[in-house]
Amino acid sequence: MSDTGPTQTGQSGSGGGAYRVLARKYRPKDFSDLMVGQEPMVRTLTNAFETGRIAQAYMLTGVRGVGKTTTARILARALNYKTSEIDKPTIDLRVPGEHCQAIMEGRHVDVIEMDAASHTGIDDIREIIEQVRYRPVSARYKVYIIDEVHMLSTQAFNGLLKTLEEPPEHVKFIFATTEIRKVPITVLSRCQRFDLRRISAADLVHLFSSILGKEGVDFDSDALAMVARAAEGSARDGLSLLDQAIAHGGGRVEIETVRSMLGLADRARIVDLFEHVVRGDVTAALTEFTAQYEAGANPVVVLTDLSDFTHLVTRIKYIPEASEDASLSEVERLRGAEFAKSVAVTTLSRIWQMLLKGIPEAENSSRPAGAAEMVLIRLTHAANLPSPEDAARRVAEIVNGGGAAVTGPSGGNGGPRASLSQSAPVMARGTDSGNAQRMQSGQPTAMLQAVPSPAPDAVPVGRVEAKPADAPQPKVPVRSLQDISDLCTQNRDPKLKALLRSFVRLVKLEPGRLEINLPPDAPKSIVGDLQRRLEEWTEIRWMVILSREAGAKTLAEAESDMREARLTDARSDPDVAAILAQFPGARITDVRVTLKVEDTEDEAPPPAVVETEEGDILPGDDIEF
Repeated sequence: MSDTGPTQTGQSGSGGGAYRVLARKYRPKDFSDLMVGQEPMVRTLTNAFETGRIAQAYMLTGVRGVGKTTTARILARALNYKTSEIDKPTIDLRVPGEHCQAIMEGRHVDVIEMDAASHTGIDDIREIIEQVRYRPVSARYKVYIIDEVHMLSTQAFNGLLKTLEEPPEHVKFIFATTEIRKVPITVLSRCQRFDLRRISAADLVHLFSSILGKEGVDFDSDALAMVARAAEGSARDGLSLLDQAIAHGGGRVEIETVRSMLGLADRARIVDLFEHVVRGDVTAALTEFTAQYEAGANPVVVLTDLSDFTHLVTRIKYIPEASEDASLSEVERLRGAEFAKSVAVTTLSRIWQMLLKGIPEAENSSRPAGAAEMVLIRLTHAANLPSPEDAARRVAEIVNGGGAAVTGPSGGNGGPRASLSQSAPVMARGTDSGNAQRMQSGQPTAMLQAVPSPAPDAVPVGRVEAKPADAPQPKVPVRSLQDISDLCTQNRDPKLKALLRSFVRLVKLEPGRLEINLPPDAPKSIVGDLQRRLEEWTEIRWMVILSREAGAKTLAEAESDMREARLTDARSDPDVAAILAQFPGARITDVRVTLKVEDTEDEAPPPAVVETEEGDILPGDDIEF
């Protein structure tokens, strides 16, 4: 609804009054106008008014520009609605009432509006508390509208609580805020809350086209879609941009003028840039970016639009109906659907993650264009890299003797991928016959060897004495600290197990007698706990003695040493070194060994296991890409 008739144009005449911006001129006047994007709130208020369940206080929250203050005024108008035929609160406000005009203009004596940003103290609230006892002058209710209520001080909130909980029957409170989390829960619990949601781009396009039709302004649909996206769900921001676009275009809203005004890139050219990126064509991507930059596009906006289109393609991949959004251009709709069918999710996810890191780099850089180009180079380079699962699978083929080449980036302008060794793949040592064939062919041969895991008894545990013939036989054999650790696991004693692995150094062990050494920071209760639990688990008497001898390494230290030895051995392997050189950023995280039980014990043990982040268990060293 407009304050003026639909025939009035947006331009002020030579003898006309002052020009009113579109955001004020087309401010909603009743609940039918609020149906744009706020249907749930309107439906709730409609049912409440029809049943007479009118709350004593309302809390309106949402982002800037979605209509919080306007909704508060419409609600105050509905509470005080009165005509010659209707004299009760109602949401049917099509016919202006006695108080409607004054309320909507903010000059009604019984509807008091207060900006909490400039009235934050307890003194302002005391004034309200003193006034609520008096009945309204002419309206049905005295309505207090407090905008940006989260700005009130703690004392002001506390002073308002009692009045808010038990207000007089003739008083209603309406609060509005953009920071609902800053409002005390004691205040929220006394209010009926409405969350005004962002207005969708499709609804904004419909609103803009309706307003421009009333204003008699010609427009391009794609230009309105650009303004709607830039508004980010705010009707007020969108109408302000629309005002600017009309002035910028000399009375018309055109694509080029809006794009120039907002510093946007052509959406079709963004799609072209996306295509160059997913193809890995560095030269074409940089050429396209330079052309957009010279045409006036902001480098940060180009990257942001590229991330938006990446998100759109990913969304269409799972929700095909997303391509029918009215705010999308025809190019985005058609080519987005094509990319959704042809580009893998892993590629889209990788582009998205790299853009999330690259956009702040361009924003904070003293040379945004150069930073944006470096981001594009990384994106196109990554397009030629195999995914981690593909890389691990190809490494597995090489290790198994399949002879497949591990492909990687070519390093030029996105040409064909190069193999790991250019001329021949790096092969891992398998069986003796396979080694002989590779040695004869002169191909580079790596010496990957399985590092066997030592048995629990092989962990250095100090001196373990032979059992005397007449020694009592424990119910469970205890020959090492690892046996005691296993007993802790079996009997569900994780605390003792952790202390044992971290602090206990074995000096001497025989049935019924355990000599240990403890560091100064070890809990002294370990000795008593070990003795008690060993007697319980083995059913024989034990003596646990603290010794001054150094003893062997703890279980944790021994395992750490073995792990470091495996990593050192893996780093020195030529095959692993070649893989690490081919995939920058890859690192060895662990070396695990799987020993197969074969029919004959003379066969060589299987190679080490490669475990990727995607969960593939493959032969070779454990490498994380």
